[in-house]
Amino acid sequence: MTEFDDLERALRHNAAAATEEPLPELDTAAAAAGLLDVAYATLDSPVGQLLVAATPRALVRIAYLDEAGGEPVLDQLAARISPRVLAAPRRVDEPRRELDEYFSRRRHQFDLPIDWALTHGFGRRVLRATARIPYGEVSSYKQVAAAAGSPRGSRAAGNALGVNPMPIVVPCHRVLHAGGGLGGYTGGVERKRLLLDVEGRPVA
Repeated sequence: MTEFDDLERALRHNAAAATEEPLPELDTAAAAAGLLDVAYATLDSPVGQLLVAATPRALVRIAYLDEAGGEPVLDQLAARISPRVLAAPRRVDEPRRELDEYFSRRRHQFDLPIDWALTHGFGRRVLRATARIPYGEVSSYKQVAAAAGSPRGSRAAGNALGVNPMPIVVPCHRVLHAGGGLGGYTGGVERKRLLLDVEGRPVA
């Protein structure tokens, strides 16, 4: 077995174990060998522990770890993007820094490039429209559906927002029912309420 095979096996094991303790310099060696396709780290925040993941292109995933559902987030990334997933905190320093600034109310706009690989079709258009909702403002499901090209697609827009792979940065918490009600949220409505409070837009 070659050194290359050993490195790839270590990467696969690391993704399956979902550990935040990468082997020394493994992320650097993996990147140099072209074997680091998804880097991730965790972040403690006022809305709970987040997992932040990026491809070499851009941010690809933010997940509430207690809301991940049956299939672990890293397994999803391995299946849908690449099995070469590795804990590499230095490679997601920028999104973690910007999220910290957001929660401390020092950042009103994220400057992060986004990799839309986990989205497609109408759902991607809905999320792109949602990403344009300004800080402290809100929109409705009907409005984002219309902006995505389907004015009657409110329900489908809600479904797309419910599986938003990058909550907070793609601010689905800013989408409410037309009457002002909170609606649903992938991380739970209390998180949605808290995020709106952070932005000075409390909702009863």
